[in-house]
Formats: sequence, C-alpha cells, structure tokens
Amino acid sequence: MATPSQLSITLKRSQIGHPQKMRLVLKGLGLRRIGHTVVRPDTPQVRGLVNKVRHLIEVASP
Repeated sequence: MATPSQLSITLKRSQIGHPQKMRLVLKGLGLRRIGHTVVRPDTPQVRGLVNKVRHLIEVASP
C-alpha cells in the first residue's frame, strides 16, 4: 500500500459546517468524500496540513 516514508490519510468526518480554510486543507490533501483514502509523502508540509484537520481524518503510517 504505502512505503514507510508515506502516510495513508482517510477522511472520517464530514467537512460540512467547518470553516472554508479547513475545506481547502482537505482539498489540498486530495480528500473528497467520507471514507476516501489518499497516500501522501511524510513531509513537514503534509504533517502541517494533517495537524490542521486532525479531528476530521485518520492517519496511518504502514
């Protein structure tokens, strides 16, 4: 699935009712719908995006 230097990110909660900035962060991560999973590199930039919406997503590092 993903290499050790990557993160598997899954959207677990809806973005409805959250500020536009959070919606843009989810869009930047590539998350579109609940249950959608994307694999992103484990970089400080991606970690910063993940930190902004950590209550909406689930992160796994294989």
